[in-house]
Amino acid sequence: MVTTWLLLALLLFWAVGAYNRLIRLRSAALQAFGGLDTYMVRLIALMGEYQAARGAVEGPRAPGADTHAALGAATTQFGASLAVARARPLDAEAAAALSAGVHVLEAAWQAVVREAAAPDVPDALAPWIRQREQLALQSATALEQFNTAVAQYNQGIAQFPASLLAWLFGFKKAQPL
Repeated sequence: MVTTWLLLALLLFWAVGAYNRLIRLRSAALQAFGGLDTYMVRLIALMGEYQAARGAVEGPRAPGADTHAALGAATTQFGASLAVARARPLDAEAAAALSAGVHVLEAAWQAVVREAAAPDVPDALAPWIRQREQLALQSATALEQFNTAVAQYNQGIAQFPASLLAWLFGFKKAQPL
C-alpha cells in the first residue's frame, strides 16, 4: 500500500515537473516570437514609408508603378499573415503563411530594386536599400532565436514520456520560420 502511494506521488511530481518544462519551452518560443514581431512590424513600417515617399515624389502613374503596386500588395499580405501569426505564433499553418508572406514581400522588394538598377532610373532607392539591409541584419538574430526556441519546444514535446503529457494537454508541434 505504501509503495503504491509512493509510486503515485512520484508519478505526480514527475508529471508536474514535465508539464512545467513544456510550459517553459512554449513560453520561451512565444517570447522569441515577440522579439521577431518587433522587427517584422518595422519592416512593414519601412515599406509603407517607402511607398508614401515614392508616391509623393513620382505619383501613381510613374514608371514602374506595377512593381510598386506589387510591393504594396505584398506588404499588405505580409501584414495580414503577421496578424494571424501574432495571435497564434506556434501554429504551424500561421507560421507557414507568415513564411510565405516573407518570401512574397522579399520577391516584390527585389523586383523594385532590380527595376531601380536600370541605367535610366535615378538612384533614389539607395537609402531605402540600406535601411532594409540593416533591418534584415538586425532581425536575423531574432529569427535565429525564434527558430532555436521552436526546435527546443518541438524536441520537448516529442520526448517520451513527456509526449504523453503534450498529447493530453494539446501541445502541438510548431513550425520554424
